[in-house]
Amino acid sequence: MATATTIEWTEETWNPVTGCSKVSSGCANCYAETMARRLKAMGAPGYDNGFELTLLPERLEQPLRKKKPTRFFVNSMSDLFHEDVPDSFIDLVFDVMRRTPQHTYQILTKRAYRLPEYFGNSVLPENVWLGVTVEDRTSGIPRIECLRQVKAAIRFLSVEPLLQNLGKLDLAGIHWVIVGGESGPNARPMNQEWVLPIKEQCEKSGSAFFFKQWGTWGMDKVKRNKKANGRMLLGRTWTEYPDPKQSLF
Repeated sequence: MATATTIEWTEETWNPVTGCSKVSSGCANCYAETMARRLKAMGAPGYDNGFELTLLPERLEQPLRKKKPTRFFVNSMSDLFHEDVPDSFIDLVFDVMRRTPQHTYQILTKRAYRLPEYFGNSVLPENVWLGVTVEDRTSGIPRIECLRQVKAAIRFLSVEPLLQNLGKLDLAGIHWVIVGGESGPNARPMNQEWVLPIKEQCEKSGSAFFFKQWGTWGMDKVKRNKKANGRMLLGRTWTEYPDPKQSLF
């Protein structure tokens, strides 16, 4: 079954692929890797291989069983565009999305280089939101241009974990920006001075801004449980969502 989640910006997760491999600094403390090992130890279906990349065709039809419109985060435990996931399997995933227009699908990748080539021969369904991770300047920012080359109802950035000041961003054609700090025992701190310029640039560009969490390190740079650190920024929570009807690609 697709699974309810505590991820603030989605409703359920759908994992037709599990497992991944590290490609950048944002992967250093991967939550999915830790969770996959735990699920393997518990004998959970789909995690027999731990965090090794695994295609699970038996999960492909899970969204078809749900009639209520739902926002799905696709492959929270992997990367749909991992280099070892063949185009033929990605095609099957997108076929399910096309057959369930009542749902919204959010896809996030660090393998942005695959996007222009794959979608050069495919039409992206209107109910798919496509995003890339932007954790730093070296690995993250170049992904934005790859994303911008794809026609999508919603293009979004997951700036999590935010590891440094990103400086000036080109947010042209970017509809939504999610920002968050890292969590876990080895989490790296995030500074408010890195977050505020992103928020200001979103306001100028018209991109919706969603502040997900401080993570393990609070705004005061004290390490504690992430729930205690909360989600407040400038005295309020920021949970803006993009409007697909206003998107002009």
